[in-house]
Amino acid sequence: MKFVPSEEQRLFAASLDKLLDQADTPSAVRAWSSGDHAPGRRVWTSLAEAGLFALAVPEEHDGAGLLPVELVIALHELGRHAVPGPVVETLTAATLLTAVGDTRWLPRIAAGETLVTLAAPYALDADAADLVLTIENGDLCEAEPTKALRPSIDPSRRLYEVTPTRALGRADGTAPHLAALLCAAQHLGLGRRLLELSVDYARTRNQYGHPIGEYQAVKHHLADALIDLEFARPLVHAAALSHGTADFARDASAAKIAAAEAGYATAKTALQIHGAIAYTAEYAPSLWIRKSRALLNAWGSPSSHRAHLMTTL
Repeated sequence: MKFVPSEEQRLFAASLDKLLDQADTPSAVRAWSSGDHAPGRRVWTSLAEAGLFALAVPEEHDGAGLLPVELVIALHELGRHAVPGPVVETLTAATLLTAVGDTRWLPRIAAGETLVTLAAPYALDADAADLVLTIENGDLCEAEPTKALRPSIDPSRRLYEVTPTRALGRADGTAPHLAALLCAAQHLGLGRRLLELSVDYARTRNQYGHPIGEYQAVKHHLADALIDLEFARPLVHAAALSHGTADFARDASAAKIAAAEAGYATAKTALQIHGAIAYTAEYAPSLWIRKSRALLNAWGSPSSHRAHLMTTL
């Protein structure tokens, strides 16, 4: 399929890109990793003012109604800038709270005042969240973190185990598929940024008197990364367009497989092209490389989504 964003959607993406460029998200990511959430919360507030969180909240609760295509466009830009925090979880939680009729938090989510995390099975950034949720035996439940931070390859993704405390109602079964789709869009954006950084580096890094980008092996790796990302992009958009139909779960799984594998393959290419410097925490590309590996299995690994996809054929 061919998806062409509207002029309004393109302007929305451009505005988020400009906002996040000015926000110095790498510094916010590093602060978040150390447990300082203040810079990340300022980014969160700016995103709310741009209308991001309203895209998952009904109009009667200060939102814009659930708009999956706009959410995918937004999460792509957030991935490009490696924005920290439980963004996917908060957006997904807004749909879950709407479905169970618990509207207390929705205006605050739309305004960017509330961070919500949703355990799957671990709760991302439960130490920063204002509300912790989990799905237990099909019920959406409030929860509390019960164990210390679990290690993650991405220090900005702080994972906690939780214990349910109060059931809120039956969980919407499509919510995990929406989370997988938003995660896929985020991964696609990460891949695009890593490809951009790698191309720039290949143009300026010289070996044997020539930029390394002139060598065929490097060109082939970059071309393969671009092809993988471009093939994944229409699957992500197709899944967004199929939200609310019987095909959504299938399409979301296909999108997660393609985007996660393309994004992760691009991260490995970036690591090869940048060399050992890409391992260092002080070097910006490492933030995207680490996040790409952590997101590979977030909201379902490619193998689990592939198994689900097979059951639908």
